[in-house]
Amino acid sequence: MHWTRTAVVVVAGTGAVWAGGAPSAVADGPGDGSHEVHLLVNGAFGNRPGELIDIEVQGVRDRGAVTVTSPVFRHRVRLTPDGPGGRAHHARPAVAMTVRPGTYPLTVHAGGRVVAEDRVEVRAPRPAEFRAGAPDDVLRPGERVGLSFDDLRPGATGDVFTAASPAFRSKVRLTHDPAGSHWNNPRMFTALVALPPDVKDGTYKVTLTASDGRPVQERPLVVRAARPGDSDYVGRVRGPAFFAGQGRPEAARAHGHKVAAGGKVNVLWRDSSPDPGEEERLTATSPAFERPVPLRRDVSKAGDGDAPRYYGPARVRSGLAAGRYPVTVISHHGRVKRTAHLVVTGTATASSASSRSSSAPSTSPVSSASGGPDRTMLIAAGGAGLAAATAAAAATAAVLRRRARRNG
Repeated sequence: MHWTRTAVVVVAGTGAVWAGGAPSAVADGPGDGSHEVHLLVNGAFGNRPGELIDIEVQGVRDRGAVTVTSPVFRHRVRLTPDGPGGRAHHARPAVAMTVRPGTYPLTVHAGGRVVAEDRVEVRAPRPAEFRAGAPDDVLRPGERVGLSFDDLRPGATGDVFTAASPAFRSKVRLTHDPAGSHWNNPRMFTALVALPPDVKDGTYKVTLTASDGRPVQERPLVVRAARPGDSDYVGRVRGPAFFAGQGRPEAARAHGHKVAAGGKVNVLWRDSSPDPGEEERLTATSPAFERPVPLRRDVSKAGDGDAPRYYGPARVRSGLAAGRYPVTVISHHGRVKRTAHLVVTGTATASSASSRSSSAPSTSPVSSASGGPDRTMLIAAGGAGLAAATAAAAATAAVLRRRARRNG
């Protein structure tokens, strides 16, 4: 993991007073010509030879060049003006491949003097490593698996690497993303591939090859569908529920939500133990909708602390007769089916479709002759289905899902 460290120096004339742990905002001095210079070093800890270090210097007022020197770099590094008015300066130099493990000074120069200092820690290089998923992980059919090849080592060449496996539909090209999470490693190549939903249980070999077809490394990949007793066999679902087109998921209701024909409504689905192979295949269907609605995982901060939730916008068909219409979501490879009812009112106008859906009064819909709520149907065989439902109801937080699967 790479941390950002901030160092601050108050520059007055040619003197320097150092302060550690100061905030990263640039601040003017007390009116005596002094000012603060902030040095932010992202990647100051645990670098390997060849990795990039992100350096930003804020608050330098000298018009001349701003440079950085350190024994970890091959030469003096000139920083490029950045930010409003060029008050910040930035560079991403690489640690030289010949640097030995240790702690080294890093010095910032501007206007013929030292304006900031820090240190950089370098660790030993590692052999090239290919990974297919997490170690000892068990994947579900349809699940996405991350592939990575860390080739940061002296003398490494080539940038075309391909992974192939009987578990994949086709070969997968690994690429380097300089704007991604591995920006600091210029020889990190990654890919994300979805397993086919119908892939059979088993242990598969994943082979990484270079551009000339030469095998580089191999890794095993274990695939196993959910079984009765696994927390994600039938999950622990809630929904579908509905909220207004411009509303929030927290306001979703399973019963009594009204929307005008031709209007918009959001469909919400929650599952404490989702099947990871269905993350991108959940849909809501209804005769009231123009088309099936993909339900996407809510990865926003608003969803923190809640069960994993999925939602998507639906357009209600224009000219639809007023009434109650079923909305159905099928999950866990057909083992779970839930239906709720949406109340459709008269045809919406362009200006009223959204407002009607958000301001319509709530009434409890009648879902059966007895006025009971919509039912949940678990599609599972005999006692195995009952056991699976019991196990799913007892499942804990989603973060324990994989551990429960491996132990199950």
